Amino acid sequence: MNPELARLQAYPFERLAQLFKELTPPARLSPIALSIGEPRHASPDFVKQTLIDNLSKLAVYPTTKGLPVLRETIGSWLKNRFKLDRIDADSEILPVMGTREALFSFTQAAVDRSKKSLVLMPAPFYQIYEGAAYLAGAEPHYLPCSAENGFIPDYDAVPDSIWAHTQLLFVCSPGNPTGAVTSRETLKKLIALADKHNFIIVSDECYSEIYFDEANPPVGLLQVCAETGRHDYARCIVFHSLSKRSNLPGLRSGFVAGDAKLLKPYLLYRTYHGAAMPVQHQLASVAAWQDEAHVAENRALYRHKFAEFKSIMEPVYSLTMPDAGFYFWMRTPIDDDVFAQRLYEEMNVTVLPGRFLGREVNDRNPGASHVRLALVASPEECAEAAHRLRDFMKSL
Repeated sequence: MNPELARLQAYPFERLAQLFKELTPPARLSPIALSIGEPRHASPDFVKQTLIDNLSKLAVYPTTKGLPVLRETIGSWLKNRFKLDRIDADSEILPVMGTREALFSFTQAAVDRSKKSLVLMPAPFYQIYEGAAYLAGAEPHYLPCSAENGFIPDYDAVPDSIWAHTQLLFVCSPGNPTGAVTSRETLKKLIALADKHNFIIVSDECYSEIYFDEANPPVGLLQVCAETGRHDYARCIVFHSLSKRSNLPGLRSGFVAGDAKLLKPYLLYRTYHGAAMPVQHQLASVAAWQDEAHVAENRALYRHKFAEFKSIMEPVYSLTMPDAGFYFWMRTPIDDDVFAQRLYEEMNVTVLPGRFLGREVNDRNPGASHVRLALVASPEECAEAAHRLRDFMKSL
């Protein structure tokens, strides 16, 4: 077996199961999970109907490149959402089976194993970034995200000796778990660094459609390219998904878009990789990307839940609102793993310890002393969880 497999750490939810293994929550309280970022709002009925209407496509092999109508629909959505002057649906857009597999497989295709290679990523982070780097034969390099920097890495502190060996830079905006949005100015700076040091910017924008100010949606990497006249999107790749935007995590539908010179060999890789999206899923995706009404309703529901959760907690703890996304990144008054254990044992509420999402950087795990609260459950369950969390905080 590939020896790099031995370097992979247990996934956060495996570690959470071990953390709770010897604990028994109170039976009088129903379980409430704030630990996993699985959207649980209703999936759009019209998307379900499109799937049903196209079940005959089960007899059709899908192409890796995807249906032209899907790529064209995605192109129209990108132009409208990120104010792009142009994007070529044939060469600059590629449908994928959810961005999780695409983030991983793009790294395998992009890393040049003949060179010393670093893959830079925020810490805390989405664990796929790290595993993808290891299995591509590269070394992950962690960029700590602290409150002092608004939970955005301090890119100015990265020395040229690191940039010189960088092949990929993962940007997650809005961030998982912090919800921080990377600014236009920072994205411009990163593009200049990519040009200078010849690396690829991989921008994970899967939470971009969950935000709180309808007049101020999060900026995207391709948007900044367009604003600066970089219409070939050189060295820039973005990843988007229907999982969070449309509450369709089980559809496994997303896309990669950007630099055609990068997507052409990646398409070749995917042809061998064998992860083509089923035709019926592609047609359902077309329906989802064409509609914004359900997305606005989704945002409104999250906006309501965040406001209510924060209000309930306010008497004992002032939660900081994220820029976007559906997580509260909460600082804990005790060790985050102990906090999670006690909250589960006393209140039957599960949260994810921040240390599970981070790694040691200069003898400090930037995820420690935080927990991630995913407000994905119903408004009623989220409100109940807030009441229990408030009572738990009072007892500390």
